[in-house]
Amino acid sequence: MILASASPTSLALSVLAACSYAWPALRAAHLSSNAARAWVAWAWFLHGAALAWGLLLPPTYFGFATALSMTAWVVAAVYAIESQIYPQLQTRWALSAVGAAAVLLACIFPGAPLPSTATIWLPTHLAFGVASYGLFGTAVVHAWLMSRAEARIRQAADPHSGLPLLTLERLTYRFVAAGFVLLTATLGMGYLFGDVVYGKGHAWHWDHKTVFSVLSWITFAVLLLGRARFGWRGKRAVAVLYTGSVLLLLGYVGSRFVLEVLLGRSA
Repeated sequence: MILASASPTSLALSVLAACSYAWPALRAAHLSSNAARAWVAWAWFLHGAALAWGLLLPPTYFGFATALSMTAWVVAAVYAIESQIYPQLQTRWALSAVGAAAVLLACIFPGAPLPSTATIWLPTHLAFGVASYGLFGTAVVHAWLMSRAEARIRQAADPHSGLPLLTLERLTYRFVAAGFVLLTATLGMGYLFGDVVYGKGHAWHWDHKTVFSVLSWITFAVLLLGRARFGWRGKRAVAVLYTGSVLLLLGYVGSRFVLEVLLGRSA
């Protein structure tokens, strides 16, 4: 289903948000830091308005692209807060490009209507899941920056560019821990209260989404345990983080992509 559910208002907000994200990404060399932050903030506001318009006004559609769009919005929100504390963060160009792509993707693939049997607890379940996606996405961005910082140190480049390595490492695994808590809450709600969340006949079952999500939970649990007990850091810890993030992405986004785009089905 492509653009079938997009209202004119939602479509206009999405296009404006994508253009506002794209402008600082395309004009990276010509915008000051303050101007770039202002553009990203405006794009983030329009992005949130587009999401709210699509999710709060019935009929409500949700799918893999909406989940990615909400994840990008959460990552942008975290970046906006962090950039006030750490002005030397250098990710706004990449995040702007990702934000523009995510907004347009959600416009093209709006997903399927939520089940008519769903209860008022479903938005809470989805919010926990998307928030965990956003926190792990933020952790991945920080891990990438951490790898770049390590490479600069090995190449004897300017050690004062960007955030210090230890600060990046600390932030990375704080986001992992917070994402793990929310992922645990999301899976717990699905397992213990499946009928309450989704309605009768939608209890927990072992499909592709569930298997990949549980595998990602186990991977993140191993990562946090390895850091706490054995002091894992550097390339090993980053590799485990990337593995868990890929498994998590395959859990909902991957399974819904296959259903909605490759198979053309809503469920």
